Amino acid sequence: MREDDEVDAVIAQWRHERPDLDLWPVEVLGRVTRFAALMHRSFDEVFARHGLRNGEFDVLASIRRSGPPYTVTPSVLSQQLMLSRAGMTSRLDRLEAAGLVRRRLDPADRRSFLVSLTEPGMATIDAAMSDHAANEARLLSGLSEQRQRQLNDAMYTLLRARDHEEL
Repeated sequence: MREDDEVDAVIAQWRHERPDLDLWPVEVLGRVTRFAALMHRSFDEVFARHGLRNGEFDVLASIRRSGPPYTVTPSVLSQQLMLSRAGMTSRLDRLEAAGLVRRRLDPADRRSFLVSLTEPGMATIDAAMSDHAANEARLLSGLSEQRQRQLNDAMYTLLRARDHEEL
């Protein structure tokens, strides 16, 4: 038998006040919300150890995943990260000032720029990604591998059912 948690206490109060409601979705999503907050806080801590914010990590990770020569356009980054061009410019300004990326004119289209990882940028994203992967494994360590796979399958199914909705 499991111990009650904060979500159980909230659900008990609602059951008392509104016994007519089906509270199972509130219970499930209350725990998802609590876990998401814990997850995001731990991500922020990992990225901060590498001098990054979450959004900056995302930019570096997108460039790193692109493969050699680790160069992309700001518009590709904006599209991949679902970020406005102004928001992307701000992130790129911070990353360039930190020496993690370099921007240069695109020789094929002089109206556009190319963004490349610098050597310090490559070292930073590789170290941050290693720590991030270990942190994510730690976050899921309370579940067996089988339950992790079941959670992954359930979340995949849930997200596919909501694909038509904007995040």
